[in-house]
Amino acid sequence: MPARKDMPSTLRRSPEKAQRTWAKTHDAAVETYGEGERSHRTAFASLKHSFEKVGDHWEPKGRKGPSDEQARRGQARNQVPTAGGVDANAPKEHLMEVARRLDIKGRSRMNKGELVSAIQRANNRQTAQARGRRR
Repeated sequence: MPARKDMPSTLRRSPEKAQRTWAKTHDAAVETYGEGERSHRTAFASLKHSFEKVGDHWEPKGRKGPSDEQARRGQARNQVPTAGGVDANAPKEHLMEVARRLDIKGRSRMNKGELVSAIQRANNRQTAQARGRRR
């Protein structure tokens, strides 16, 4: 199973269901598109319908569906930036809760777009720290 050896560290720290979702989609995409970036993008797009990135791992979302504009559009030629696993379509209250868990300063004064960006930056920092600890 190629997906298990290619699985990103954020998924290795995530629930088994998230790992299975990513691995199954990745393996199917490899059969269709071949090994590489497109297979990884496809696997992450599938994962983002049921999971969101919180810190250095993925957690189940409260509802299923696309997490951002790019995920909603699918494989489009004119790709828009993704929210990096943050569920940008979630209600502001949910984003505030995630920001609280990540201890994001100034969150009470942020609008929804600012919360998404701040959560994405916090996720990236925690992921980098987790990868650095492993070395």
